Amino acid sequence: LPSVLCLGDCQLQTPCRIQKCTTDFVSSTSHLNSAVEGFDLEFCKALRAYSACTYRNSKVCRGNLVYHSAVLGISDLMSQRNCSKDGPTSSTNPEVTYDPCNYSGHTVAREHHEGEKTPPPTYLFCGLFGDPHLRTFKDHFQTCKVEGAWPLIDNNYLSVQVTNVPVVPGSSATATNKITIIFKSYQDCTDQKVYQAVTDDLPAAFVDGTTSGGDGNTKSLRIVEKVSGKYVEMHAKYIGTTVYIRQLGHYLTLAIRMPQELVMAYEESQDLQLCVNGCPSSERIDDSGHLPLPVMGQLLPQGGAAAHSWSVYTLETATTKCHEKMLVKDIYFYSCVFDLLTTGDANFTAAAHSALQDMEALHPRKEHWHIFPSSAGGGVGKGSKFFVGLGLVCLILVVFL
Repeated sequence: LPSVLCLGDCQLQTPCRIQKCTTDFVSSTSHLNSAVEGFDLEFCKALRAYSACTYRNSKVCRGNLVYHSAVLGISDLMSQRNCSKDGPTSSTNPEVTYDPCNYSGHTVAREHHEGEKTPPPTYLFCGLFGDPHLRTFKDHFQTCKVEGAWPLIDNNYLSVQVTNVPVVPGSSATATNKITIIFKSYQDCTDQKVYQAVTDDLPAAFVDGTTSGGDGNTKSLRIVEKVSGKYVEMHAKYIGTTVYIRQLGHYLTLAIRMPQELVMAYEESQDLQLCVNGCPSSERIDDSGHLPLPVMGQLLPQGGAAAHSWSVYTLETATTKCHEKMLVKDIYFYSCVFDLLTTGDANFTAAAHSALQDMEALHPRKEHWHIFPSSAGGGVGKGSKFFVGLGLVCLILVVFL
């Protein structure tokens, strides 16, 4: 049907761009000086380009008075300067200086090329820390087993894989001891670069020994060591992506910010990405965001039977310890309490606190920073929801009786 409808003059649906033609002409002549030799030659080039632009818009602008005024003005100026109608023209799209290996400059280039304002890119955040706790690109918070190697991200630009190992006997909780990142080759900005970190080996270089990607001084991809052996940052300017990796205690944490359009650039076969789709339900430890906290040093695994925990913390002392670092009792706070009760390792307090700081540094939307548990331990539990529902029923009955 659209094809049939377009048998008429479909160009009428295209907006008149005479203003763009005029703007380009002004841009290409504003630097010219009539007192300098060669002025007429360059001015005539610009006029011919202006004329060509108006001709391309002749159909869509035929009822536009500004367009007709421009056509007459061009004709007058060409006569005054003795410009021939045939000859070289200056570019109708004056070049805008931007770095093709700088993602933030792509928007500027598109705006100039298309002549329309485009919205700024949307950035997404994903983080992994602790036993392990996952914050997805959709701001869903989960605690998972995911023992072994799992892909966090796998798109056309970047692959991130983590390996998790059990933390303590009798618990299904695991923690990350290896991270592998592949920055895929991209145009002339960088060759493929592989980074790998394992417990007690957090290098400030890629596997090939280099610390950056890109030719010359471009540095479209680089590694910055913040704390030797403990904290590195990776800045991939060409894809607008930033990665933080830390070692706290015996385990690793990861935080990443990436443009949404690149996050979603993957094939159907690449759908197993924890940062995109979360953990499979069979790998979840939490119950819709609610962590089943061990009580008085006793861990309650998914099987239901109590198993002895190595933790020296009680719920009260773990809460006090985590509250020293995190004042807001959000999901990061409760993750800290869970990890202390599960492992007894105070390094997990630092991991939760650092994960919170990294999230605040990289997450683009401050109003979404804090996530609160949806169930008991800081939120509305299932029992509370029952009484709220019962109260609503009673209220409805009162209204209608």
